[in-house]
Amino acid sequence: MALAACGHAAQPVAAAAPYVQTSVASLGAIAPGEALAGVVAPYQNVAISSTLTEPADAVNVQEGDVVHRGEVLAQLDTADLEAALQSDVAQAQSDRASTTHNVFAGSLSIAQGVDGLQSAQTSALQAQANLTRDQTDLHRYQQLLRNGYIAEQQVAQQQTTVNDDAQTLRSNLAAVASARSNVTANGSNLAAPGLQSSTVQASQATEQVALANANQERVQIAKATIVSPIDGVVVNRNLNPGEYPGTRQLFTLQQVNPIYAILHGSGAQIAQIATGATATIVSTDAKRSQRTGMVAGVLNQIVPGSTDFQVKVVLQNPDSSLRPGMAVSGTVRLPGVHGIRVPQTAFTDDNHDALMVVQNGTVTTVHVAEIANDGSTSIVTGIEAGTRVVSNGQTSVGDGEKVAVR
Repeated sequence: MALAACGHAAQPVAAAAPYVQTSVASLGAIAPGEALAGVVAPYQNVAISSTLTEPADAVNVQEGDVVHRGEVLAQLDTADLEAALQSDVAQAQSDRASTTHNVFAGSLSIAQGVDGLQSAQTSALQAQANLTRDQTDLHRYQQLLRNGYIAEQQVAQQQTTVNDDAQTLRSNLAAVASARSNVTANGSNLAAPGLQSSTVQASQATEQVALANANQERVQIAKATIVSPIDGVVVNRNLNPGEYPGTRQLFTLQQVNPIYAILHGSGAQIAQIATGATATIVSTDAKRSQRTGMVAGVLNQIVPGSTDFQVKVVLQNPDSSLRPGMAVSGTVRLPGVHGIRVPQTAFTDDNHDALMVVQNGTVTTVHVAEIANDGSTSIVTGIEAGTRVVSNGQTSVGDGEKVAVR
């Protein structure tokens, strides 16, 4: 029996199936993000110059100084401007006195013209009455002459009187016409069109010109005080006391709170980014400081023909730890996506187009299409909810291999 037992061959022991970590694909939603790189840029970059030709009396800031809106950066000399202002004010006062004089003189001329017209009209009416009376007497004298009651000399004298009355009437009518022309030219009052009102208006216009010149001088004097239009930092100073401003740029200011992160991306990367989206920005230069901002705008290609687009993200920077020129990386939140969710580690390659699934204990490679990801979870098409997916797509198992699942 011992010899018979020794004659049978030993049976091989089956190898145990390897264990793999799996997860079940489920239906759900993710909030994907787009990773972009960029740099920090100032919120505003303000270049300050001056149109005045006055020298600088004082310059109050240095490069690197923090300034606030309304703070005086420099003061230009205003002695010439102050003298010109006083001259314009004095001229305006003189013109105002002339205007007052012209108002009184015009009112007097108008009143005298109206009185003269009335007097001429009265004289003309009196002359007309005298002429009518004397003509009546002449007709009566002529009748008496024909009847032989009066002498011819008396009739001749009456004819002379009538002729004198007619001449006087003509002279008075001419005086009425002249007085009426004078009233028409001067106007019936200073509010009506006429010579006197136009004289007053011209005087008032001269006064307004002087006042405008004075206001212009005041504006120039105000410009001599150069103030900061923003809260920011002085990054360039190009003016010293005693120097004339000329046409050059005197100061450059940068507003750094808030501040922009300018992210660069291709057309495919920025296609789903919308204004108002949330973005997380990390700066490696500022000890990897992380802060959240909002997309202020998506700019089209910067250089025509290129595929470089810009995403402007507004960030709060109260401690000024972010400075223009620092390199940053950002993740912009995209609209939520709903579909089949799988771990992002489940893809078998960098193209994210294949997964390994386990069916009845056997591994099978399935081709899928990634729709979106949030950095840890992906939405894919090509499999159904409930499919068991190998969590680590880089594990050393292949198609057709038997596995035990966890």
